[in-house]
This record gives sequence, structure tokens and C-alpha cells, in this order.
Amino acid sequence: MPDYEFTSDWFSNNAPIWQQLLTQLRPARLLEIGSYEGRATAFMIETCAVECAVELHCVDTWQGGVEHDPAAMGDVERRFDRNIELAVAAQSHPVRLYKHKTKSQLALIHLLAEGRAGSFDLVYVDGSHQAPDVLSDAVLSFSLLRVGGLLIFDDYLWSMEPPGQQDLINMPKLAIDAFTNIYRRKLGVLPAPLSQFYVEKLAP
Repeated sequence: MPDYEFTSDWFSNNAPIWQQLLTQLRPARLLEIGSYEGRATAFMIETCAVECAVELHCVDTWQGGVEHDPAAMGDVERRFDRNIELAVAAQSHPVRLYKHKTKSQLALIHLLAEGRAGSFDLVYVDGSHQAPDVLSDAVLSFSLLRVGGLLIFDDYLWSMEPPGQQDLINMPKLAIDAFTNIYRRKLGVLPAPLSQFYVEKLAP
């Protein structure tokens, strides 16, 4: 195991279901929106590069969201760079990693403009938690995902505010629900813990 440098762990509880899904899907082209220190990124590299060469696109501003301390984000990005360098170096199959340091909407539109529509096997949405941003990420990610591919949303019930005082616009749930309702004839919802939301793309 590489000597990773993580200061937080919001992912490990989801690792067992990810292990199952990635083993079934065997994704070779992956897109991650919101990479932070790279814990989920490293897991995807370690799991998927066992089977084949992997192409992984990581999108993050490394400026933080409303819940982060902007002054700490430089160190967060440094840890991401180091962790992913270690993860890539430890694999037997090649890993092509593309780091998009920009807003997710700009990165996703750029990928679409490059002709990447329908080319990704898996998209993980874990960037901004504000509902308008999550909805935009969902719609653009759906276009980039191939039929049969997997779209994973993190922090389905996340909220900045305490229970009973939540601002729906500051939560991913409203956007995820709106997206799945509008696209319900084109996707299938997979069983998952409430901390995350998993859908399979069934039609273009």
C-alpha cells in the first residue's frame, strides 16, 4: 500500500459497494468531479488498473466549496498530487490521468466539445454541493456517460445546516431528485446507502 497522505475520510464506508460495482463494470474511462485529496481517486486507480489500462479525468478547482477553508486548499491540492502520483506508480497497467483545474461546467463542456459524448464508463459527481451546480454536473455528466455506464452522486443527504433548518438550495438532494425524475426513462436507479446515489444510463 502506498504511503498516502490523507487528513479526512468520507469515502471508506462506501468502498465495499464500489468494489462490487467496479468489479462488475470494469471501467476503463472514468471521470471524477471533485477530487479533494484523492482518496476516491486512488481507490479507482487501484481497483480498475488491476484489470486494464485506465484513463481517468479529475476535475476540481482546488479552491474549496462553501464548507471549506480556502486557505487550506493549497495543501489539499499538494496532497492530491502526491497521493495520485503514488497510486499511479504502484500499478501494473498504465494509468493516463488528466487533471482539470477549473470549474466543473467548463471542464465538462470542454470534454463534450472534444467529442467525448458517450465515452465514459463511470462518472463520479462529488464537487459543489449547491443544488444548481449539482444539477448542471448531472446533466453534462449524463451526456458524457456511455449507455450502460454508471453515474454516482455523493452526499445525497448532505446539508450545511442542522436538521429542520436545511436550505434545499445548499443540498445535493434537490438537484439529484430533479435530475432522476426528468431522466427517469433513460436511467435505472441502483440500490445504495442513502449517503450516495447510483444510476445506470439505459438510453442516450
